[in-house]
Formats: sequence, structure tokens, C-alpha cells
Amino acid sequence: MSGIGSIAEVGVPSARSRALAVLRVRSRALAVVLLPAAVAVVLVAARLTGRLVGDPWPAVTLVVCVVAALVLFVGGTFAAVVLRARPALTPTVPLSEAAAPDLYRLVRDLADRMDVPAPSAIALTPDCDSWLEDRTHPAHRRSGMSPGRPESEPGAAPVLVIGSPFLWWMRVAELRAVLAPVIAGTGPSAHPDIADARGFVRGLDAAVDVGSRRGLGWVARPARLLLRLCRVDAAEMERGVAAAASDRAQDVDYGLRITAQEQVGLAYAGWDRLLTRVALPAWRMGRWPARLDAGVVSALTELSRRDRLAEGFTSRLGERPACDLLEQPGAVDEAASLLAARLFHGGPAEAGPQWSPVDWAEYPEQVVDRKWRLEAARLHAALDALAVPAGPPVERVLGYLTATGGQGAEAAARGESLAGCLAREERSAGGGAEPAGGSARASDAVLLFPLQEPRSGRDLLTDHVTALVCCAAVDSARAEPGLDWLDGPVLRVAGERRSDLAPSVLCLVEDGDPEPLRAWLAKIGVRPEKPVRLV
Repeated sequence: MSGIGSIAEVGVPSARSRALAVLRVRSRALAVVLLPAAVAVVLVAARLTGRLVGDPWPAVTLVVCVVAALVLFVGGTFAAVVLRARPALTPTVPLSEAAAPDLYRLVRDLADRMDVPAPSAIALTPDCDSWLEDRTHPAHRRSGMSPGRPESEPGAAPVLVIGSPFLWWMRVAELRAVLAPVIAGTGPSAHPDIADARGFVRGLDAAVDVGSRRGLGWVARPARLLLRLCRVDAAEMERGVAAAASDRAQDVDYGLRITAQEQVGLAYAGWDRLLTRVALPAWRMGRWPARLDAGVVSALTELSRRDRLAEGFTSRLGERPACDLLEQPGAVDEAASLLAARLFHGGPAEAGPQWSPVDWAEYPEQVVDRKWRLEAARLHAALDALAVPAGPPVERVLGYLTATGGQGAEAAARGESLAGCLAREERSAGGGAEPAGGSARASDAVLLFPLQEPRSGRDLLTDHVTALVCCAAVDSARAEPGLDWLDGPVLRVAGERRSDLAPSVLCLVEDGDPEPLRAWLAKIGVRPEKPVRLV
């Protein structure tokens, strides 16, 4: 078994030629650095043999030697930075063979069928994507990020990174079909020229990051120049590698791959909705849902009930899920959920008193109800800051935002001032804009990919008024907080979700018209003059 594929394989010749083009950029850069030294050697040799005598050759030789030494010093320093700079690694949840023997067996079987090297390890990422990642750079071993692991040894195959939602939503056969072209990429990746070119590009990219440090700013400029010079060839090289991998995986579950790709798109939609609508409110409260991957199954099952385009997908749920390939799926899901909170909200790397997990059964009480009451209290504090006369919270808000005597402009101005005050209150409380545990984020050195921009303006005011009304309904109208897998926090009255509150609140906030909201409150039995528990 060759393990690197035939050179005649589709895409490999193109990838190799592009890799050689990238390496030629490196060779030319090396030639530019060595050119002054070569000229200096020629001049010194000519002086020693008596071929260059008299003025101005002594001065010329001295100047060229100084320039050559300076260029060699700068070039050597730059080369050392490129070689030693640590390429970025995707934060992942490592998955040992003992934790997923069946998954490792599946991956190795696929690699054997396609005659390519098996990935050296498997890791999970809280995202709907899968790829190969090289972790053999010496800087990773020096930093202790992967000490003693086989994937960090020189010449080791890449690590297979799998999106954790795939394991819970996809069936085993679908996961095989999705992973086949990814695993096939280990073949072209093992080609020496392609591996060398990739290492050069990763080193340049890491050097650009090093250039942001104090005293090394000059390193970024030549690194960016070299990246620009090899950008097109590097991109075409990766396209060639992808084409070669796709061609090699053609005969592996090809018919099922079309269906599996549909599941990839569906999983992405459900995962994005779950993070932005369900997980984000919990993260803002200092809680992190500990079963996000299990939650995506519930979200997509709910989507299949609502959306005719998703009909038939739930029939798959009777087949064996890919998470059965794990020995302890619950523990893996918890680790992936904590990593998702780090990546998308900047939460701490470990659970603590101010950053604790929450189960889905506890979510309505621990997250939804608490979120509503904190926002209602913030709205109450904002009214205090604006010197609004005291009174029952709901009646106080209705009176302040109501346009009296056709004074719509005055009501709009009141709304703007209240929204601005709420934004200041939220920033000072650290809600929304600042992730929970933000101080730990800097020490963890993990990139942050925020899901949403901080709320502001009318949206912020609408959310807070809605929260206050929901608190009033819970306190006096047999209502209760609930969780909708696609929409997040919801209000339930007599066991039924009430989705008709938003238009009434918008009429008050945008038009200064309180009547639709008063009618809604009367319909479910909420009296605005009653007190509301805010904490």
C-alpha cells in the first residue's frame, strides 16, 4: 500500500505543480537573502587574488560585506521566526481511541478501502464541519500543547477533526459517507512537496501573528509579502488536493453521500439556531447548556415537524446514531458544549461557581425565568435613572411609553432615552456585550467568534418590555417559562405557547399605543397595577 496515491490521480498533478510553485517563492526569497553574500564572497576572493586592486575596491568590498552581513542577519532572524512560530491550532476536544474504539475502527476501515494513511488521531469541534489538521509542528511540542501524542510526532498523519453535531444527528452510514472524502485527503497530504508547501504557508501565517508582538513588528511585512506572492498557488494547491480526495472517495458510499450532504445542511441550520436562540441566553446568564449536541437532535426534530422541506427526516431516527460509536457520549457532549461556550461567547475553560452547567430540564427555571427577571429589574432601574414616578412596574412602563394627545414624537424620544439608559445598564452589568468569564478568555488565548452583536436601540427596549410582561404573567396568570428548541425562551400559558405577545409590545415601543398590550394582558388575566417580582 503506497499510502499517498497514484500521481495520475485526478487533482494530484495540479496540486503538486502548485506546491512546487509555492516552494519556488521560498527559493527566490532565499536567493535574495544570499545574493549580497555571494557578491561579497566574489569581491573578497578577487581582492585576495589581486584581481581588484586600488581605489575604490577596498571601500566597495567593505560596504558590500557589511550589507551582506546585515541582510544575512535579518534574513536569518526572519527564517528562524518562520520556522519556530507556532501555527494556529483549532481548539478541539481530543478523542482517544479508548473513548471511541468503534469510531476509530470506522475511520481506519475507510482509510484502508481508499488506500490512504489513516488519520493519526480524532478530535471533535463544536461546529458543522470536518477537516484534516496537521499538528506535527515542533512549536506545538515545545509549548506542551500535545506532549507525547502520536499526532505531534514528525511525519505523523493529520488529525481528523469532526463536527460534534454530526455525531448526534447523523446515522453511522451517513457519517461514513461524509467522512470518506475528508479522510481521503490524507493521501495527497502525505506527498512531500505538498506537505512542505503547506508547512511554509503555515509558517508565514504564524509569522504574521508574531509580527504583532512588541519589537517584532518588522517580521510581519516580509511575511505578508511572501503570502501574497504564493496566495494563488496555495489556493489552487488546496483545490487540487480536494479534487484528488473527492476522486479517491468516489466509490465509497457514493449514493448515500447525496443524502448525507442534505443532513449536513440541515444540521448546520439547527446548530446555528440552537446556539443563537437557546445557548446564547444561557451563556449571558453565566450558565452553559451541558448537552448541546443532544439538543440539536431535538431542535432538528422540531424543525422537521414544522417545515415541510424537512418531512421524512425523522424516520432516520430509528437507525443507529453515530454517537453510539462513543463509549461515553454524555461526557463528550459536555466537553464539546463547554468548548462551544469558550469559542462563541468567551466563557472560562472550566466550570465554576459563576460558570456552571445547566440541564435542559432545568433550563426554563434556571435560565428563562432568571433572564426575564434580570431584564425586568434592569428596565425598572433605567426608569429610576430617568426619574420616572414610582409605581407598579407594568403600569409604570405603559404610562411612560404611551403617546398622549397625539404626541408621537415625544413618546418616540422617551423610548430612545429609555433604550439608551438600558444599553448603559447592560454594559455596566456585563450582560450581552461582555462574555461571562471574560477575564479567563485572555489567559486561555482562544479566539472568540461572537454569535451576535450586542443588542441596542429598539430591539433592546422591546426585549426588556417583553421580559417584564412575561414576569407579570408568570406571577399572576398561571403562566410559566418554557423552552422552544428553535426559538429559545418562550412564555407558556395553561401549557400552550403564547406567540402573540410580540406585536402588542411593538405597538407600545414603536407607536406609543398601549391598547393592544392592555388587551393582551386582560385576555390572559394580568392586572398591570399588580406588583411584579423582579429578583
